[in-house]
Amino acid sequence: MSTNLCDAHRHLGKLPAYPFYGGPPVNPDITARATIDELIADLDAEGTERALVIPNYGVPDVSVSFALNDLVVEAATRDDRIRAGLWVSPRPQDAQYTAKALALAGEPGVKALKLSFLLGGHPTDDAIRPQLDEIFAVAAANNLVVHVHTSPGAASDIDHVGTLVDRYADEVPLHLVHFGGGMSGHIKLIGSRFFDWIEAGKQVYTDLSWAIGFAPGWLAAEIERRGLGHDRVLFASDQPWGDHAGELARMRSAMGDGELGELVFHRTFSRLYD
Repeated sequence: MSTNLCDAHRHLGKLPAYPFYGGPPVNPDITARATIDELIADLDAEGTERALVIPNYGVPDVSVSFALNDLVVEAATRDDRIRAGLWVSPRPQDAQYTAKALALAGEPGVKALKLSFLLGGHPTDDAIRPQLDEIFAVAAANNLVVHVHTSPGAASDIDHVGTLVDRYADEVPLHLVHFGGGMSGHIKLIGSRFFDWIEAGKQVYTDLSWAIGFAPGWLAAEIERRGLGHDRVLFASDQPWGDHAGELARMRSAMGDGELGELVFHRTFSRLYD
C-alpha cells in the first residue's frame, strides 16, 4: 500500500463545556484542536497527506459551529493538505446562519457542506425542505460533496437520512458519515441498500468511523463479492470524536494493502477533493 493517507472527515475548533444528558458540564472531545497550528501539527505527526476539515459540533448552540466556518476556510488557505467543509443547517431558524455559510461555498479550498440532524430537524419534514433544496443546489453549483451524519434511531437513522440519497444523490455526491453508525445501519446498508443505491446510479459515499467491529470486514467482503462499491468508501478519523490510531488500524486490517486499500486511503479522496 502507498504511504499516502487521506482523512475524509475530521473537525477543528473547541466547544464549550455542556451538561450532556443531565450531567455536569463536560468536554468529552478531549483531543479537540482550537487552532490551525495545532491541526497542522496533528497532520504532521500522523503523516496525513490530505484532510477534509469541518467545524466541530455537538452542543445545542449552533452558532458555535457556524462561527468556526471562517476558521476552516482559513485553514484551507494556510496549508494545501487541508480541504474545508462548511457547517450548514436545514432548520428554518438557522436560515440566516446558513445563508452566511453558503456564501463561502466558492472560497478556495471549500470542498464540502456538512449537515446533521442531531441538533434538530428531520430529513422528511416539509418545513426544512426549502433549506435542504438550497443546500444541495449550492453544492451542485459549486461541485461540493454533502456530508450527512448517520446514527441509529431518531432523525439520523439511515431509514430517514436515506431519503436524502433518493432525493438528491443523482446530482450531488452525498457522503453518509459513519456508515449508519451502528448495528442496524450497518446491516441495512451492507445487506443491500448501499449497493442498491450505487447500482441505481446514486452518487453515494461513506466512511466507517464509529463502525461496530464486524462492519469494515463484512463491507470489504461484499465489495469483493459484488464487484461494486470499491470507489465509494473513504477513511475518516472523525477526530476528536473518533480515535485516529484506532480507526486507521481497523480500516487497514479490513481493507488490505491492494487496490481497495489504495482507493479507501487515497485515490477516492483525491478524485472527490483534489
